[in-house]
Amino acid sequence: MQDIIQLLPENIANQIAAGEVIQRPASAVKELLENAVDAAATEIKLIVSEAGKNLIQVVDNGKGMSETDARMCFERHATSKIASIEDLFKIKTMGFRGEALASIAAVAQVELKSRRAEDEVGTCLEIENSIVKKQEMCATGVGTNICMKNLFFNIPARRNFLKSNAAELRHIVDEFIRVAMAFPNVFFSLTSNGQQVFHLEAGSLKQRIIQILGTHYSSKLVSVNEETDYMNIYGFVGKPDTSKRTRGDQYFFVNNRFIKSAYLNHAVMNAFNEMIAKESFPMYVLFIDLDPSQVDINVHPTKQEIKFEDEKIVYAFVQAAVKHALAQFSIAPSLDFSLNADIQQLSAVNRPASNDQLSSITSSNLFKTFTQKNQAHKIEGTSNNGELKHWKDFYEPAATPLPNDFSAIETTSPANAEFEYSAYSIEKKEPLVQVLPSTTFSQLHGAYIVAATKNGFILIHQQQAHERILYERFSLAAHGKNMASQQSLFPSTLELSGADTPLMHELLPDIKALGYQIEPFGTNTFIIQGTPADLSVGDEKMAIEMLLEQYKHFTNDIKFSRREKLVRCFARQQAIKTGRTLSQTEMASLVEDLFNCETPNVTPNGNPTYMEFKEDYLERMFGR
Repeated sequence: MQDIIQLLPENIANQIAAGEVIQRPASAVKELLENAVDAAATEIKLIVSEAGKNLIQVVDNGKGMSETDARMCFERHATSKIASIEDLFKIKTMGFRGEALASIAAVAQVELKSRRAEDEVGTCLEIENSIVKKQEMCATGVGTNICMKNLFFNIPARRNFLKSNAAELRHIVDEFIRVAMAFPNVFFSLTSNGQQVFHLEAGSLKQRIIQILGTHYSSKLVSVNEETDYMNIYGFVGKPDTSKRTRGDQYFFVNNRFIKSAYLNHAVMNAFNEMIAKESFPMYVLFIDLDPSQVDINVHPTKQEIKFEDEKIVYAFVQAAVKHALAQFSIAPSLDFSLNADIQQLSAVNRPASNDQLSSITSSNLFKTFTQKNQAHKIEGTSNNGELKHWKDFYEPAATPLPNDFSAIETTSPANAEFEYSAYSIEKKEPLVQVLPSTTFSQLHGAYIVAATKNGFILIHQQQAHERILYERFSLAAHGKNMASQQSLFPSTLELSGADTPLMHELLPDIKALGYQIEPFGTNTFIIQGTPADLSVGDEKMAIEMLLEQYKHFTNDIKFSRREKLVRCFARQQAIKTGRTLSQTEMASLVEDLFNCETPNVTPNGNPTYMEFKEDYLERMFGR
């Protein structure tokens, strides 16, 4: 009988191995950037086209390779990092297994140019489907220039499973940020389709964090630095007021390698216990340095999951270091006394006040209220100035009565305390619950509305009820006729972080359906030309920033489409918040519109909007 077990051909074996390492363009980006770092490069440039599907190019000024090394680096498990089994337990480099370039060559068309400083000419290699097509000498700069073209050209099924360009670019940006964050002393740049997305000059870790995550963190970072015989922990955590609804700005590095660890994340969360809201996540960029023999990084193909020899010690050190940092640097709002030296040179600081200025200051009413007794609440009479002469007007009845119909009131943005309804009213229908026409609405604790019905009373949660109303309104706009948009008299500029920019490009068509007119303007900048007709002027920037944050909070929920997630984000974001006091007109309009909804009894995520208490139930409660 013929034997049936046989060895796979080398190119098929390479493709199978590549499936573990190269899952999408971002996987190749990670491997190529780490190789450049290992080559001791001080400048690394990443160039991608069509989100890496057509081209991924990494140019570095590192050590370069000889002609033999340039050929050998594409062999499976060919590495310069491991010579004996002992070396496997003291790894300090980013790559070591020697499978990255072999995997890339199995699923893409690769061109490599490399030269060492001591060589006059470099080496050029062209490889396709693991087969060397060309090898020759060439003129090139010191370092390595590797181009990876047409990813998965020989595996069409794998290529078809790639996401949209915007989604794949987001993954590339994530991998780029992780490597760039770990090596702030190296220059990094990222160019996508000819447009530069990142230009990160070499500098300190704090500078790199601000370059990547945004300038709003410049005064919100708390330094963490603890050194022990077992391990060192250093980096930065954000102050509690920087916490977000998503885990986006959380980075752990062990020996400069980015890792994912729910265990260590729990340690940081415990350190922030009772400082931030339950569903919020703190920002942190933390580096752990310890003996490589205490860590096993070879437990996952992407090397993002590792094992510690003693996890409990690491957990305790991380939690203690973060707690100590938050205690050492007051997390409460405070004055910053670490003045810039330039401030001391300002005339307002180094020039003494003249006698005329001093007499003018001391004679002012403001000065007297702080220096004289019993003057803290003094209000000047109207004879001195006319600022307060119209104060009685606030108590005069309005010339025009408040509108009774829902359509005359506008909806609000969460950034504004005002609560107004939109002109986009929901079509009226027979309500499920009959509220008495003559009822007087009552509000409890700034959160609930009580209304009498024919058979008892209902208790309405105002925020959740408004969320249901907005959800149905935005759903109609997103899946049917677009919402009306109002042109901004003075368009506002929205600057996003490099990580949020691809997400914004991905969402632009759907955001437009909801009434926003937003156009790209530069690298990470957008111009808001128009806003939904029901959004208060001046809130558009905060509304978009909160929308992106809410959307990222929904990203793990695969059962919703992109547009559905966006609609839910808008509804939750713009719903009135607990604590807002409502007038009788506002409460009446809210209740009327709630019961005109298709599904008035629950929010989009299934929470109840109201509870009904019927008369017979109330009587049974009192034993009647």
